[in-house]
Amino acid sequence: MRRYYTKACNFYYGSISKNLIKEKKSYSLNGNNEISFDEIEIFSRKFKKKISISQIHKLPKQIRNSIDLDLKEITKKKKFENIIIKSTPKIMGILNVTPDSFSDGGKFNKTEIAKKYINYLFKCGADIVDVGGESTRPGSKSISSKIEWNRIKNVLKNIDKKKIISIDTRKSDIMENAIKHGVKIVNDVSGFSYDKNSINVINRYQIPFVIHHSLGNPDEMQKNPKYKNVLLDIYDFFENKIKFLRSKGINHNNIILDPGIGFGKNLKHNMTILKNISIYHSLGFPILLGMSRKKFISELSGTNDNSLRLGGTISSSIFAMMQGVQILRVHDVNEIIQGIKVFKELIR
Repeated sequence: MRRYYTKACNFYYGSISKNLIKEKKSYSLNGNNEISFDEIEIFSRKFKKKISISQIHKLPKQIRNSIDLDLKEITKKKKFENIIIKSTPKIMGILNVTPDSFSDGGKFNKTEIAKKYINYLFKCGADIVDVGGESTRPGSKSISSKIEWNRIKNVLKNIDKKKIISIDTRKSDIMENAIKHGVKIVNDVSGFSYDKNSINVINRYQIPFVIHHSLGNPDEMQKNPKYKNVLLDIYDFFENKIKFLRSKGINHNNIILDPGIGFGKNLKHNMTILKNISIYHSLGFPILLGMSRKKFISELSGTNDNSLRLGGTISSSIFAMMQGVQILRVHDVNEIIQGIKVFKELIR
């Protein structure tokens, strides 16, 4: 039987969205009336077709049944431990306690500077701060757990239990140590493939986590990455990974999906994912995007590139917000929130 995928599209925001929902002309996204849609795009690996939601009842029964199941996931309210997914997007600030991260390596290596920066990110409005002790930029090499833990252990000591800290690591022993220090979310860029024991750790603690897609390890992931269909290949990866985790006894729904912009993807792959990001809503979990300062901004902006790539990060963040992306992972928390606040008021 042919497999069908459903992408919500043609979104409305603010008061327009609320009025259309009231008039039953659009469906709310994730039960949030601030954003809604009135069209869907139906995909298979051989075709795609865009239709109005008012035309769904005219579809053949087999396709309609598949679409109805997807729409149930797309429109249902998202509940997530520690994070109230009511107004979106939530902001995940980045703290790299590394000498070699692609954008801010070496800036926060000292414990006191790193702790002050965590407080600064939360003061600016971050909902989560993601702390990492190993660079996973393209071309980077793995480091030992000992080195990684030594970089972050003092940063995680005595953290405010009211704040949501996530740990950016591929290693199960780092995950476990961080959880014991009060970390509330695990963010593994390998999708829990690098260290097989990591599944046991998140199962043991039943902690919320991010399923991140990456094609290969950082030292080789950008060497001619290939997909049959990048959008649907990643969708299938998420679906299969969730089934696998369920089989291991992880039955909670505190799961976030990150398609991994720049992790084993060229510019065409990244743009295909970003332009069609709303397809992943039908999996039924919050979507996280990390676009901050990434190479695709340089590739698109050409001579207007600079090291911070703030303009490209803000514009892509607002685009993602308009596609219902629930969490944005960013370096420049204050500036991103500023841009979102102004944009929301302009379209209110």
